[in-house]
Amino acid sequence: MGSAASKEEDEPKQMEQIPAATTQAEEEDDEPDEWDKRIFSTGCAEENTKLTDCYYEKKDWRLCKAEMERFRQCWKAQGNDERTDTKDA
Repeated sequence: MGSAASKEEDEPKQMEQIPAATTQAEEEDDEPDEWDKRIFSTGCAEENTKLTDCYYEKKDWRLCKAEMERFRQCWKAQGNDERTDTKDA
């Protein structure tokens, strides 16, 4: 029975370490990465977020046509076609 008591004593120590690791990962995630910086520089970050959220929820780009069109309009309005040499299909 002595080994069962020592096992229980070890478990709380392991659980205490998990939140610290999670907190550190969340803090690092708050910093914009290179991808975020590129999206923000287009001037269409909000439209991009709505488009990716739509796809995440529906898992089908065809169901996100309105969000895609808003992103395309923003992209053109911000002059990103010239910046990235985008061609209309």
